[in-house]
Amino acid sequence: MSKAIRNLEPNRVWNNFADLNAVPRASKKEERVIAFMVAFGEKLGLETIIDPVENVIIKKPASKGMENRKKIVMQSHLDMVHQKNNDTIFDFDTEGIKMYVDGDWVRADGTTLGADNGLGVASIMSILESTDIPHPAIEALFTIDEETGMTGAMGLQGGYLDGEILLNLDTEDDDEIGVGCAGGVDVTATKKYTQENISSNAIAYKITVKGLQGGHSGMDIIKGLGNANKMMNRVLYALNDEVSIAEIDGGSLRNAIPRESNAIITTNDVTAFKNVFDKVISEIQNEYKSVENELEIVSEAVENPTSVLSQSDQKALIHSLYSAHNGVFRMSPDIEDLVETSNNIARVIVKDGAIKIGCLTRSSVESGKWDLAFTLKSTFELGGFLVEFGGSYPGWKPNPDSAILVVLKKVYEDMFNEKPNILACHAGLECGLLGTHYPEMDMISFGPTIKGAHSPDERASISSTQKYWKYLLEILANIPEKA
Repeated sequence: MSKAIRNLEPNRVWNNFADLNAVPRASKKEERVIAFMVAFGEKLGLETIIDPVENVIIKKPASKGMENRKKIVMQSHLDMVHQKNNDTIFDFDTEGIKMYVDGDWVRADGTTLGADNGLGVASIMSILESTDIPHPAIEALFTIDEETGMTGAMGLQGGYLDGEILLNLDTEDDDEIGVGCAGGVDVTATKKYTQENISSNAIAYKITVKGLQGGHSGMDIIKGLGNANKMMNRVLYALNDEVSIAEIDGGSLRNAIPRESNAIITTNDVTAFKNVFDKVISEIQNEYKSVENELEIVSEAVENPTSVLSQSDQKALIHSLYSAHNGVFRMSPDIEDLVETSNNIARVIVKDGAIKIGCLTRSSVESGKWDLAFTLKSTFELGGFLVEFGGSYPGWKPNPDSAILVVLKKVYEDMFNEKPNILACHAGLECGLLGTHYPEMDMISFGPTIKGAHSPDERASISSTQKYWKYLLEILANIPEKA
């Protein structure tokens, strides 16, 4: 599998990507990939820096004849989302990603691929090690922890960079040029619950929601895909009079639409339970059949748990989750087809006397972000939850006077005989945070086509990567001269 990837074109990019994907690099566990990047920079004899939050910066002088061009920052993040299918046996802490070629796509075997943002990292590595590519002076910025808090971009201090232009290589459609993005905030609701003994004649079942597509909780939120946590809650709401909840474990990361959820319940009336259960799953499957054709909601008998929620706590949980907004909250009135504000109910854990619900709220309008965050806070507080906000980061406001945008538009039109799509995205690019540290920097985002990011269906287009690489090289050759 690795050999087939290494034989792809552009050869140097895919080889660097394969080397990178051999290194475990989960968010907040980037020690090995940081060491990998430092060794890479030092082997090339380039100035290599680790800043106080462990972003890696590698500096390369301009190639011959390009010394009079503006210095650029090329930026991508080192971490990747670790997600796998339920039936995939894989240890993200010790194993490298297993990749294979599927027609025009590079995929991973049952896990996320890491093309987000590994192809960006591999591209920058390829420029840094090149001896035949014209480019201005480069500051390569490899940030950490983009996927679970953007703490790398947030912690970057002024003074480390003096580039005038930033090329962010984290956009996922090759015909798009990103000029803005959404900000976000983590909303976390917690509550202690009363544990009660189960009745003597209770029978326990495990309910499982599975087979959903999942995906990026920003870019894919507009698709109307199923959220396993909301589906599970809908099932439990319908069953409220027939069951007692013992445990729930649904979703995973805040920036991934939940694909799976599991709940342990008990019932004293199996017939009534099954009748209601069959009815509600039939309704859900019928509603989602056009977008989630592999959805399964099943139940199986299991050993009895030791305790269940009290009825009052169960009602507060189910009603709060039913009321909490999930999905698109508002479309942009100014930019066609752009989601302005949304929420992803990403994680629901009910176990050992404690409930924890994790959401990620996004908006390209700062006041809109907080409006929805306070809406969720009010909803959960009515159910007796403690609500906390964390990890807030700003959006990236489009700059209509961007000089580098003019360059990218012209190069794209000249190369491909069509106009690129200039847009803001409903995702958390690091440009907003980087712009707070370097407000005078002219920023732009682009990249190859990647589908299914943050899910095991993640795949990168081979032909698009070839297109993007040629585009990137032409951009580097056309960076404006210094003032």
